[in-house]
Amino acid sequence: MIKIDIKPLSVNEAWKGRRFKTDKYKSFERSLLLLLPKIEIPEGKLKVNFEFGFSNRGSDWDNPVKPFQDVLQKKYGFNDSKIYEAIVKKEIVKKGHEYIKFSITEIK
Repeated sequence: MIKIDIKPLSVNEAWKGRRFKTDKYKSFERSLLLLLPKIEIPEGKLKVNFEFGFSNRGSDWDNPVKPFQDVLQKKYGFNDSKIYEAIVKKEIVKKGHEYIKFSITEIK
């Protein structure tokens, strides 16, 4: 899995209304696009593994999935409609040590 040392962004923090990205989301997106390594995305049906390191125990495990997944699509040029399976894990870490881990593989 690839680890990115960045605080996961909640979907609640990402959007103003239905269509407009918040400044926090724009900053998150810019940072991630720089931090994400170059990888090849398989052609077929995809499986993703996400692990989110939160410092707040009250964080919902599913809230950061969509904002992060949208940045992955933008960086790697794939459509998330190709994702057929996902595993999401939540870990609790000390404040300042938040992270995101992910992998993208082909379902065979």
